[in-house]
Amino acid sequence: MSDATADKAHVLVVDDDQRLRELLRTFLSRNGFRVTVAGDAPEARDRLTSMDFDMMVLDVMMPGENGLDLTAALRQQKKAIPILMLTAMGDAKDRIAGLERGADDYLPKPFEPRELLLRINSILRRATAQATPVPMAPVVAVVRLGELRFDTKRGELTRGEKRVKLTDAERALLSVFALNLGQDMSRETLARLVGGEVNVRTIDVQVTRLRRKIEDDPKFPRYLQTVRGTGYRLAGDA
Repeated sequence: MSDATADKAHVLVVDDDQRLRELLRTFLSRNGFRVTVAGDAPEARDRLTSMDFDMMVLDVMMPGENGLDLTAALRQQKKAIPILMLTAMGDAKDRIAGLERGADDYLPKPFEPRELLLRINSILRRATAQATPVPMAPVVAVVRLGELRFDTKRGELTRGEKRVKLTDAERALLSVFALNLGQDMSRETLARLVGGEVNVRTIDVQVTRLRRKIEDDPKFPRYLQTVRGTGYRLAGDA
């Protein structure tokens, strides 16, 4: 791993749009990165086989094998390269799909180059801070919350055979919690991963609403816990 920020960190940019590839190559090179580009998934695989990279900036919508499938395949092969996904699809369900496949972050198009740079540097700092690589936690298909079950693939919350109604914002937030089960999540991280109309100011409101649906006593939550000074954590039943 190279230094946490640019300092010649090697970035693989994968996008079928030649114009965008070259723009990203120029922009990142001017900001101190080594940059290699690829136009599709097969070319990206060749690059990954022949060179070492500190991270990958990957477009979702590509002909043939798309970015989601490539990410899933790399994670199945235990390749831990950090991945920032770029996509024109900005819905919460699309972001969740990328995170489910193993992406580290998600940036909707069009984006400000400065934001791209900040996100890349943030990913590199996190990767460098992990002195000892840790395997990715497996995605839990169903999270048990007492009598409730949350299906992470379908985004469905059920009590027995009866489905519990969730708003789109509640479903997106619960999905993010479920995909990061047991981990402390800051309000800023939650707002970024959920996206849409959910922001830092509304996270507390959405958490309160979710607690009314999953907790026996929302004032004393067992599952959707407050982490003092940080944010929240979802703790499911074993």
